[in-house]
Amino acid sequence: MSLIPTIETERLILRAPQMSDFDPLAAHWELERTEYIGGPLDRKEAWSAFSADAGQWILRGYGMWIVEDKASGKTAGWIGFYEPERYDEPEIGWILLEEFEGKGIAYEAVVAARAYGGEHFGITKPCSFIAAENLRSIALAERLGATREDTREGPRGAYHVYRHPEYNGAAA
Repeated sequence: MSLIPTIETERLILRAPQMSDFDPLAAHWELERTEYIGGPLDRKEAWSAFSADAGQWILRGYGMWIVEDKASGKTAGWIGFYEPERYDEPEIGWILLEEFEGKGIAYEAVVAARAYGGEHFGITKPCSFIAAENLRSIALAERLGATREDTREGPRGAYHVYRHPEYNGAAA
């Protein structure tokens, strides 16, 4: 889809979703480890999430990119901006498939997406909503320079609001 820009980093391609991405993402959604992001989901529910993420590009003009690992060509996850109707601002979020965790991929992708969002979408100081128990995502947010500004109660329990540094024209 030409509507969705492609971003390349040293190791990654952030790109539009393709049908070939659905199977690995649907398998990921079935795992218990997706509890912090609204899962686990069955295949039908995963399709709704996948379609909603893709649809935000049309409705909002920004959204989530598929993260593709350049070396293997595999779908590594999805990262980008998420703003469903119930949100009052866009969130920058990240989800990596298990085999790609712990390699700095999320950091690399979020830095690129955050810079692109500041430059092209006017999202200059995004937030991330992170489940209070999701210690890996909290650690990543802090490594990215985000600071906790609030804790709120949601339908799935407490979550923290992390505010990312203001975009100043530089990727990181």
